Amino acid sequence: MTSAMTEEELLEIEKLCEAATAGPWRPFLEGRDHQSGSSFIRTGGDDIEMTGAKEADYDFIAGARQTVPRLLEEVRRLRAQRAGGSER
Repeated sequence: MTSAMTEEELLEIEKLCEAATAGPWRPFLEGRDHQSGSSFIRTGGDDIEMTGAKEADYDFIAGARQTVPRLLEEVRRLRAQRAGGSER
């Protein structure tokens, strides 16, 4: 069994989220979401284009921009609840 993430680890993940381009991010895959051009991830800034990525990779990376901050909030909420503190 692995040990629980420390608050320091959560803070590092939070810093990564805050430093990334604002969301939401959305994948646009050639042949699925549009018919010509390249596959890319639309962000709140410049689009991200990758080589060698599968469709699932685009979906995962784009989805992580929205999901990881929510997961951090949920971990902290549950920890506060377990400790008998207030919800964050």
